[in-house]
Amino acid sequence: MSKQQAKRVKSYLLELQESLKVHLLDLDSTLNTIKEGWDREEGGGGESIAFSSGSVIEKGGVNFSDVYGKSLPKSATQNRPELEGAAFRAMGVSVVFHPDNPHVPTSHANVRYFEVKREEEIIDWWFGGGFDLTPYYPYIDDVIDWHKFAKSACDPFGKNLYTKLKNWCDEYFYLPHRRETRGVGGIFFDDFNDGGFEKNYSFIKKVGETFKEAYFVILNRRKSTPFTTEEKRFQKYRRGRYAEFNLVYDRGTHFGLQSGGRTESILMSMPPEVIWEYGWKPQINSREDELYKNYLKPRNWLEEE
Repeated sequence: MSKQQAKRVKSYLLELQESLKVHLLDLDSTLNTIKEGWDREEGGGGESIAFSSGSVIEKGGVNFSDVYGKSLPKSATQNRPELEGAAFRAMGVSVVFHPDNPHVPTSHANVRYFEVKREEEIIDWWFGGGFDLTPYYPYIDDVIDWHKFAKSACDPFGKNLYTKLKNWCDEYFYLPHRRETRGVGGIFFDDFNDGGFEKNYSFIKKVGETFKEAYFVILNRRKSTPFTTEEKRFQKYRRGRYAEFNLVYDRGTHFGLQSGGRTESILMSMPPEVIWEYGWKPQINSREDELYKNYLKPRNWLEEE
């Protein structure tokens, strides 16, 4: 890796952040927007763009960070113990949208790049990222379309890549203590550097652009669906699962906190309002029951047509 290649990645990530911001504000001009730059004491910094109280998006954010450190946190070396103690540079864009309407899914996306150094020499590098969908009142057409988009992003880069990354996503976004997936998945990848820099760089660019297209198709399709107070309450209950995953299992959250990152930006992904109810269970054959029975477990969605 060269400094020029890292510079190219950073330039693209900033373009992606700006593009997502503009696209969202074109859709929901009522959003309150806070744009804030920040510096990290050990090295680097970033820019956070936080959204709230819109007519479509209740809370969201599109964050960019580029940070440096003298030693990789444990969350980044759990699969690569040989890199313990190495210096690092990590940059990425992280996106979370929590819609107001419970018929619109929450969605998350992330694209990131790491490089690792010893004695100022780059000894390893990799990309990571993906996107996933968390519906509350799911529609099978939305889920199928979501996975079609995911497959279209992967197919130019490998015949079986979609299946590999789809399965990886199902495994990663799983809550063992609840015995359920966080949502209906998508694609996920980490420690990704097969095939050289150019191929991998092209792939993460494709992932970023595909997420933007895929999510806004579903958002526009469902944003005007009528909903009830009871459906809004269920959305808040299910948001609790989102919070549980991010705080207990998410490697990105752990990396940010362990590396001394900016807490406000790291926890941007948390939902605006959450309800936990003791022993709650859905009514049999209800829409809520359908979510539990048919959507919170891995499925081959593209075989559902």
